[in-house]
Formats: sequence, structure tokens, C-alpha cells
Amino acid sequence: MTDDWRDDRIGSALRGENPTVLGETKAGFAVIGDTQFLPGYSVLLSRTPGPTALAELPRPERVQFLADTDLLATAVERACRRVGEGFTRINIDILGNKDAFVHAHVWPRFDWEDEVRRRYPVWLYDGANWADPAHALGPQHDELRQAISDELAAAQAEFSD
Repeated sequence: MTDDWRDDRIGSALRGENPTVLGETKAGFAVIGDTQFLPGYSVLLSRTPGPTALAELPRPERVQFLADTDLLATAVERACRRVGEGFTRINIDILGNKDAFVHAHVWPRFDWEDEVRRRYPVWLYDGANWADPAHALGPQHDELRQAISDELAAAQAEFSD
């Protein structure tokens, strides 16, 4: 595994070198987020390197990507209900403002969040949350990570066409 997998998240996933991969979908790779200030935060990476926005994917790939985002959101919701505490809902964001590749953020939300934060997008959290070592993905997230992987496989089996 190379140390620079973060520099090419999709390429490293395609090569089997991205350690955050939870599972594959038809359209991409489900990965657990580098930060876990909201435990279970995950991202769907398109398996197609190159396009920088959802609209750049051909329509069939775009529709599949959106369906697979739903699968990941279902998996995160089920896993957070099973092993998390205070889970309330899922937020999905497809922004494309910072990273120049197609991806969708799946954010679990919790009743233990400050009420002001809970009512607004995650992006309004202080930026320090993304870099705080206390929230970094690590072995303490293994149970949740496994639960999301298991739920993703179950959702894919349940909803396959």
C-alpha cells in the first residue's frame, strides 16, 4: 500500500490500495470518511476517474451513482441504528466544491449534536473538526466500519435488480 493513496482516492481504490474502502457498488467505492466527528460518515467515490461533477457522467452512470448513494445511505443508517447512539437521520451532499472527482457524502446525524448544529448542514461545523486527530479514523471505528460494510452488502442483495 502506498502512502499517497489520499492523492488519488479513486485510482487507489481501483488498485486495491485505498484502506478506507468499505465495499464496491456498481458505480463506485463506498469508503469511510477520514474524519469521524459524526461516527459513520462515509463517501461514495465514482469508479470513473476524470469527471469532476455529477452532470459530467453519462446519464446511465449518473443514475446508477445516485442509486448507489442511496444504498450507502441505507447501510450507514442501519449500521448507526445498530451500533451508534442517538442516531436520528442521514444527510446526503453532492457538492464537488473541493475535490475534483465525483463523490457523494453520507452524513449520519445524532440527537447528541448541539441543537443549532443539528438543524444546519454539516459544513457549518468548525473546520477544525476535519483535521482534529481526536476525530481521525482509527481502530476505534472498526466495529462501526464492519457494520456499514455488512449493511452495504445486505442492502445490495436486498435491492439488486
